[in-house]
Amino acid sequence: MTSKDKIELLKGDITKIKTDAIVNAANSSLMGGGGVDGAIHCAGGPAILEACRKIVAKQGGCKTGEAVITTGGNLPAKFVIHTVGPVWNGSKYDEENKLANCYKNSLRLAINNHCKTIAFPNISTGIYHFPKKDAAQIAIETVVDFLAQTDEIEKVIFVCFDDENYGLYEKLIQ
Repeated sequence: MTSKDKIELLKGDITKIKTDAIVNAANSSLMGGGGVDGAIHCAGGPAILEACRKIVAKQGGCKTGEAVITTGGNLPAKFVIHTVGPVWNGSKYDEENKLANCYKNSLRLAINNHCKTIAFPNISTGIYHFPKKDAAQIAIETVVDFLAQTDEIEKVIFVCFDDENYGLYEKLIQ
């Protein structure tokens, strides 16, 4: 089985996906926000925010490209991996590497917590304005490279909320 065989593409709502972990495109405060972040906190209930508060009390927020893990609360996923994507600034601040680190660090955290399946949203492509085509390319290349080095992850699902991202991912995965 190749790395690409472990990748699945869905159009829909990541809060409805039954996997070991879903990834949240969080902000550095970990206190919830808009978009995917708000939807995950809303659907997952107060247990996620409570777990985030404990992380913040222990280590402060979460830096761009880093990831932390909490309970999935009321979600079908057991865990939520919160990662902070970069705000797009025209590639002036190494945004591409920071975005790749979101995927790598989320996958490492999944492995460290015995997760075999993980679902990702389109990190940084909403209010952070990362160009969607570039973000999709980075996401897929990073995940394919990571999966080539481990058998511990059985499936990665890219969950696209909109048609534009879905179309971009579909072309790149084929």
